[in-house]
Amino acid sequence: MAFDVAHVRGLFPSLGDGWIHLDPQAGMLIPDSVASAVSTGFRQLVAAPGGRYPAAEATAEALDGARRALADLTATSPGAVVLGPSRSVLLWTLAEAINPNTWLTGNVVVSRADDEPNIVPWVRAVGRVGGRVRWAEIDVETGELPTWQYDDLIDEQTAVVAVPLASSTMGTLTDVSEIARRTREVGALLVVDASSAAPYVPLDAAELGADVLVVSAENWGGPRMSALAFADPHTLDRLATLSSDPRTTGPARLEVGEHQGALLAGVVASVEHLAGLDPDALGKRRRRLVTALDGVGEYLQRLGYYLTTTLDQLNHVSVIGGGDRRIPLVSFAVDGVGADTVVRRLADNGICALADRPSRALARMGADDFGGAVTIGLGPYSAPYEVDHLVRTLGSLA
Repeated sequence: MAFDVAHVRGLFPSLGDGWIHLDPQAGMLIPDSVASAVSTGFRQLVAAPGGRYPAAEATAEALDGARRALADLTATSPGAVVLGPSRSVLLWTLAEAINPNTWLTGNVVVSRADDEPNIVPWVRAVGRVGGRVRWAEIDVETGELPTWQYDDLIDEQTAVVAVPLASSTMGTLTDVSEIARRTREVGALLVVDASSAAPYVPLDAAELGADVLVVSAENWGGPRMSALAFADPHTLDRLATLSSDPRTTGPARLEVGEHQGALLAGVVASVEHLAGLDPDALGKRRRRLVTALDGVGEYLQRLGYYLTTTLDQLNHVSVIGGGDRRIPLVSFAVDGVGADTVVRRLADNGICALADRPSRALARMGADDFGGAVTIGLGPYSAPYEVDHLVRTLGSLA
């Protein structure tokens, strides 16, 4: 069945505000089903799990449900899903859980293509004990992260390799499986930030070769909660326990605080929402997720191509990067007009866009020389007429 964008738009009451939302990097719009689940959860899931009474047992079920939902999303197991309030907190936790003696003789490989949450924790963890940081560079023409350089960057002393599955500013996809081949040879931990890619492509930790997948529910319309999904649950056994409760086992060993039951319910509802984007998809949730995201990806690939080609037709607009494999996120600059001015003009015309997002990749590609970059993206609710309105508005800046 062809992707039904009109049906999908009906799932998002916030589209009634009259704005064109091209800012999914700041958080995808929240569908009605997720908002309802969170609202109900705040009324019903008020106790912490662990008790032998109904309220506590309901919260425990919500916690288990969130782990199972995210395991379906990432093709891992519920016992390997660590939950937390944000990817920043979880990646700091993961870095702290690795034995610091690892860095005395070891090194970590990070990339200019990644977001700060998957860079800073590793750089600081290594820096505390005098370890080494190695940087993977981007191709300044396309914005892609060439994988051939990892053959030289990764050696027998490499403990962790951190990469993005997709750029949050240019949308370029990374060939993670090729990097995984090298990390397996030396036994390094491959940490892949899949937050930006999760709303657009089916995720499979084993297929990618990732040891840890990082996802954030707000990227696909869920509450602000994140998860580390381990491909092998036994990897958790090699990490230090950071929970304040010494009795914890499994993924709870890396969860520093307790979870809000309402947000757990929202996570489950958000994954169910993704699985339901194709109403004709059948089978268990994992199968429905793959079918639905394949449909979303195909639709947004066409719409994303329309977006980039129409932007390219504007002589005063320069799209930054241009890899062949990308998700529908784009950064661009307007000749002679600063990014802040551009987003103000867009806002005056009812369009939400972002300016000057923190990005080492954009900085390396000279975005500051253009007066900053404007970043936009598409969601499953985006429509062709919204792209047309964006292009018309940008055309008025000529």
